[in-house]
Amino acid sequence: MYDTILVTLDGTPTDRAIVEHVKQLAELAQSQLVLLHVADGWAARTYGPDAVSPEISEDTAYLERVRSEFQSMGIPAEAELAYGEPANEIIKWVQQKGCDLVAMSTHGHRFLADIFLGTTASRVQHSISVPVLLLRAK
Repeated sequence: MYDTILVTLDGTPTDRAIVEHVKQLAELAQSQLVLLHVADGWAARTYGPDAVSPEISEDTAYLERVRSEFQSMGIPAEAELAYGEPANEIIKWVQQKGCDLVAMSTHGHRFLADIFLGTTASRVQHSISVPVLLLRAK
């Protein structure tokens, strides 16, 4: 059913909610995971894959730690770093590479914050044709 699950990570404690949930889901569905983090700092937005900054180094190390966590459980996982605006990059990844499910944690903003800030999750779910699992972080 879910051969490939794209798990979006923002590098904050809210990631734990989706990571823990996807562990169980991936085991049940025998899924392969792709962990995607979008670096969106100045260097990442300006230089893309050529960016060199502490942010990029930290993001790469974080992705590797989470990938190793899944691998140690026997869940195949790969990690990818994208550069730019998170919603756009997630949408682009899904359109270009494809997956069976996108799994994301949400911060749980409320009405006014969502109107003024928009939400990555909302933009993604309305722009792709694959199912999106949204899990609200505590």
